[in-house]
Amino acid sequence: MNPPGARNAEAAKPEQPVLLACVDAGKRFGGVQALDAVSFAIRRGEIYGLIGPNGAGKTTLFNLLTGIYAPDSGQFTFDGTSLAGLKPHQVTLRGIARTFQNIRLFANLSALENVMIGRHARTHAGVIGAVLRNPATRAEEAAIARRAMELLEFVGIAARADDAAGSLPYGDQRRLEIARALATDPLLLALDEPAAGMNATESRALATLVRNVRDRGVTVLLIEHDMRLVMSLCDRVLVLDHGERIIEGSPAEVQRDPRVIEAYLGAELPASGVAKTGGAAT
Repeated sequence: MNPPGARNAEAAKPEQPVLLACVDAGKRFGGVQALDAVSFAIRRGEIYGLIGPNGAGKTTLFNLLTGIYAPDSGQFTFDGTSLAGLKPHQVTLRGIARTFQNIRLFANLSALENVMIGRHARTHAGVIGAVLRNPATRAEEAAIARRAMELLEFVGIAARADDAAGSLPYGDQRRLEIARALATDPLLLALDEPAAGMNATESRALATLVRNVRDRGVTVLLIEHDMRLVMSLCDRVLVLDHGERIIEGSPAEVQRDPRVIEAYLGAELPASGVAKTGGAAT
């Protein structure tokens, strides 16, 4: 079963084309330089990690990418087209979906209804169709419900389809957010701390889900503080500190870099050689 946006892409390889390019992105809030000339590129089919200590600028970067903030300098190019001046809903229509640090579900609506809301970004029925309930509108609504149910099955919570989103266990709410984001048919899925608050078993299950998303053709951009998850899951990792780029490379390269150890991971790495868990993302 393929989630929306499936392109049958292979796992990330050096020759894969660039999907998202960020060039010299800058953002200032008053006297604070939240991002300073940050550049990176994400290739199709990658799971790309974004890490850094508190105040590094990670969430600011996500907000620039998804149209919540406008950059003071620099630009984002996605699938060959500039994202300059686009509003969040326009970025979504271009093919970028995201989740948030703090879960943003409609708590009183069912899990199925939450995913259906996400799917409406790709529907065609207008106000007149919604009011008159013509055959085309009814057929489209039935298709939305079917696709939403498929996505709930894909993320592993189909049995909770009729339950209120707010009643779901925390880990299932995170999965529901991912299903709702996938309902928009993304080429790129941006996950902002999806493992926050999860136990080790839930985190391992999440890693499997993220791989399944990537294996079906959706590129993934991941902010995460569970360093064991990042280092085992991501193809490449970008490290920020105080709004500046420190290093971009493979997990092994990042873990060995002394600037990363000093700025983010502490004075030493765990005996396993995998980075320690950090604090809250910013």
